[in-house]
Amino acid sequence: MEILKNILIDLIQITEDEWEILKEKLICQHYKAKSVVSSEGKIEDAVYFIDQGLIRSYYLQDGKEINTYFACDGQFISSYSSFISQTPALENLEAIEESTVYAISFETMAELYQKASKFEKLGRIMAEKNYLCVIERTRKMQILTAKEKYLDFIQTYADKIVHRVPQHQIASYLGIAPESLSRVRKQISIS
Repeated sequence: MEILKNILIDLIQITEDEWEILKEKLICQHYKAKSVVSSEGKIEDAVYFIDQGLIRSYYLQDGKEINTYFACDGQFISSYSSFISQTPALENLEAIEESTVYAISFETMAELYQKASKFEKLGRIMAEKNYLCVIERTRKMQILTAKEKYLDFIQTYADKIVHRVPQHQIASYLGIAPESLSRVRKQISIS
């Protein structure tokens, strides 16, 4: 939980009193590898801070998993559009490995917004970061080659995620076939 506290000190200069208010509201949850954190079709009621572990976001299309996001230690994840709109989620969240998260509910977040403007600031910063992430991912998906996408993925996620995620999930995230990813990886190792 210290990691979260330090992030909030950096982001919104949270005070000790504000931290105590928030800490009381956080719900610690543990997930085994391959367990569901949140399901498509259900309204997302929480934002999750990953204390340790790795969680992916994906949706199903014609029975095929399409990975859209990976988050690990020290990061937030949620079916965010469902959370803010309180409409059914379009994606699933699944623990790739054993994970410990701290969840905060939609209702609790709304209460915190009323208690201190710093919590509203946190909500705004999270929304802005989410928006920028979506815009950047869309741009990369549209203009980068398969090799460039993989090199960017390696650079962006380095050791945090690259060696912890199955290759077929990385291929899905990059929007390429697993065979194409295999070829790209061979090209990179040769050069």
